[in-house]
Amino acid sequence: MLAVSALVAACSVAATAWIAVQTTSGAIKQEQGQNLTADARIYDTLLEYAARNPTWDGVGATVRELARESGRRVALTTQGRQPLADSATEPTAPALPPQASAVVDPLSVDTVLAARGTDGQGTAADRIDPRAVGPFRLSAADSRALRRTADDKVECLNRAGIASDVVVGASGRPRVQVVGNDPERALGTRCDLAALDTPTRSEQKALDALTELSDACLERQGRKGVRLNSDLSWGDPASVTVPGEPGALVPRPVPAPRDAPAEQAAPSVEMPERTGENDRAIASCVGTARSEQLSSYVASPALLFIGDEGGATLPGFDLSPANTAKIAGAAALVLTLTVGASVFAGARLVRPLHALTGAAQRMRDGEEPASVPVSGDDEVGRLAAAFNDMSAHRARLEEQRKAMVSDVAHELRTPLSNIRGWLEAAQDGLADPDPAFVASLLEEAVLLQHIIDDLQDLAAADAGVLRLHPESVEVRELLSQVAAAHQARAENAGVTLTVAAATTAPDPSALSALSADPVRLRQAVGNLVSNAVRHTPEGGRVTLTAYVAGPDASGQSGGTVVIEVTDTGSGIPADDLPHVFDRFWRAEKSRSRRTGGSGLGLAIVRKLVEAHGGTVEATSTEGEGSTFALRLPGASDQDRRPAPDGMTTAF
Repeated sequence: MLAVSALVAACSVAATAWIAVQTTSGAIKQEQGQNLTADARIYDTLLEYAARNPTWDGVGATVRELARESGRRVALTTQGRQPLADSATEPTAPALPPQASAVVDPLSVDTVLAARGTDGQGTAADRIDPRAVGPFRLSAADSRALRRTADDKVECLNRAGIASDVVVGASGRPRVQVVGNDPERALGTRCDLAALDTPTRSEQKALDALTELSDACLERQGRKGVRLNSDLSWGDPASVTVPGEPGALVPRPVPAPRDAPAEQAAPSVEMPERTGENDRAIASCVGTARSEQLSSYVASPALLFIGDEGGATLPGFDLSPANTAKIAGAAALVLTLTVGASVFAGARLVRPLHALTGAAQRMRDGEEPASVPVSGDDEVGRLAAAFNDMSAHRARLEEQRKAMVSDVAHELRTPLSNIRGWLEAAQDGLADPDPAFVASLLEEAVLLQHIIDDLQDLAAADAGVLRLHPESVEVRELLSQVAAAHQARAENAGVTLTVAAATTAPDPSALSALSADPVRLRQAVGNLVSNAVRHTPEGGRVTLTAYVAGPDASGQSGGTVVIEVTDTGSGIPADDLPHVFDRFWRAEKSRSRRTGGSGLGLAIVRKLVEAHGGTVEATSTEGEGSTFALRLPGASDQDRRPAPDGMTTAF
């Protein structure tokens, strides 16, 4: 418990410290950085300017406009920190900090800032800004001509029921974009879009120049050149040549993304994923060639400084050693207090647990169980109370076990002593082995067999191997059979034994739907009848009754079947009534089986009824008689009721 408490405390303190640090860092970054989206917009705007212009001349107006919109100071310098533009024009403006906020280079885009830009252009895999098109920019005449062609294609698609529109790329080349971004829908129409995919003369010239630069890079690595397509994909260098064209490669272009302009050679087309050593080398050379080709068309890299109006830039946030020590000290203090409280609480918890452990060990060693003190009404106190109850129950069970062993020995000793005595008398010649002698020995053997059978039934029930063979039982017929079997004994005792008709049954037909083991059920009812006849004086009555107590919980038929055995005997004292189903309990305290029985009959009745999923109860009025009631579940209840623990049912 102490280890778990310390671990939980440590995790709690660590989590609290981490949250505090993250919250503080976030607040400082928010206050210093203000709005990262605005910073990304400034970066994206200047990046677009650099991609479309070969120099930074004239960028001052753009810088001042960005500063006015954001309320920030925006400054641009060369990589040698020579000023290019600064929104702070006062002579007293603070000097620029040593660390720049970003580097504006259209040929090496900061992917984090570009991803948060307002235009949503994204960057290619080689980090070249898609708006840097250089020699691939179309002339005004070519752009107008292609635009007319694109408008005609859109009109054709619209007539075919395909909604589309014209989108103009950064190079000025228009393309047809199908609504829903699914160009395959236009393949089955007569609107041929191939005319928009053919490079113009200027584009082909730029593409040839790019191919030469890429081939030169590959030749330096000892690799074969490639033929670049308009979307900057390439053929396989290992492909076979085309017959009649020595050295020409069979192009195997990698398809460009659907949302990329198929005709545009500008870097707005994201490079496809490459695999293999050759493809990686080709991709690297193509990227290097593009940077070399575009370098004269874009502005040179510049340092961007974004700060507040006072001139402060956006430094990174790092905890100082002093602040780190303060946080660590606070965490250590909280951890110490937590561990101390856990130790104090744990000691109070462990003390009664030690007492419980000692008492359990003494009980295991066979010593007399002793009660442990109950400290309170908490979990440990309730555990101690439960242990004391268990200890007392165990002591009662041990006393019952000893009494049972003594009772069993006594019950077996009596018939065995009689048999031994008669046999010794016959051996000594004191008794003749005549038919009366044999009948007496047989009677004692039968008594002994009954005791053993009763003990075997109880042992089988306790061990969970008491097998039932349920079948459909007609209860009235079963009661008649039991009454007939005990009729002679009842007549000899002067007792009237009858089976009464049920007068309170809401559904008498349900008595025919009982599913039970008829042999075991007759045994249970027979024990009750035998016990009732034995304790009913001459002239008394023993009555057997069966009825249905009512419908089951679901309201369907098949409610509880009740079998009652009522006598007009001497009754059972109220103090003895809770013990009538205990083993070896007898109304008469005599040890004679002939007068008081062995005391196992009612215990067997309870076990047999519980094996059927039912219950048995006894009510009695001393001097007036007793009633024993067996309550068994009806057919529908038995279908839903699981087999009792420790019982086996055979079907």
